[in-house]
Amino acid sequence: MLEFNHRHFMKKKDAKQLLTKFSQKLKIDLKQLLKPSSNLEQAEILGVKVFFLNGEVLFAEENKLLFPTLAFHKIFPYLPKIVVDMGAVPYVCQGADVMAPGVIRTQGDFNNQDFILVVDERHKQVLAVAIALLASNFVGSLKHGKVAKNIHYVGDKLWNILKQK
Repeated sequence: MLEFNHRHFMKKKDAKQLLTKFSQKLKIDLKQLLKPSSNLEQAEILGVKVFFLNGEVLFAEENKLLFPTLAFHKIFPYLPKIVVDMGAVPYVCQGADVMAPGVIRTQGDFNNQDFILVVDERHKQVLAVAIALLASNFVGSLKHGKVAKNIHYVGDKLWNILKQK
């Protein structure tokens, strides 16, 4: 079983700055969603920084990209979504980017470079966290090409680590 390295509580000032920065990126007030008196922890595993709050993994940082994890279920209702057909599911779960032909619809508004969730049409399960490559109002009109870059998905190394936790 893999162990987290260098797990420690963050200084309150650093944690507040990180949550503020991430709140702005997500366009969500994380302070309202999370308990303000809680301590934020940071750890590292397989080159990925992971941030915990009360033992729950909120977000991670890899290659200088800070993103919400699939373990941070509280955030799911607040993020916009791309719903994909069942034919796209195995590809998304292997790390493929989201392609226009597989998109059924969007839920919520998003812009280029916003974080979005990729959801399957049948079970409404979150399959991946992605970065939108287009605004939501353009996605439905496309017949081909990439619409979102897959950055964290069911079955990736981080998901497998968090599943064991």
